[in-house]
Amino acid sequence: MKLPRADDVQIPRRKLEGYLLSSTHPAGRFKARFFRALGFDGVDQLERALRELAGSGTISAEVPTTFGRKYLVDGLLETPRGTQVALRTVWIQERETEAPRLVTAYPW
Repeated sequence: MKLPRADDVQIPRRKLEGYLLSSTHPAGRFKARFFRALGFDGVDQLERALRELAGSGTISAEVPTTFGRKYLVDGLLETPRGTQVALRTVWIQERETEAPRLVTAYPW
């Protein structure tokens, strides 16, 4: 099954800059090391790749929460170096919004 409204996903810039690509974030710095080793040196590169994965990946779990519905989406992330890596992304479709928003991403 595919992520609903995958063409309209929201990927907050602060999530990319302040977490997934931040070498100083307490939890994100390890993810930043991972993404930078794959060649992601800019927010725009990573955002494009995550948008592609949102559309091509497959939902592995769907979890209802107090805030809305959470989706775990697994797929292959295209890297700037021309390789692919297995990645799990987590999206939430909050009750008051229609488009899913990125929560996190990590190697799978």
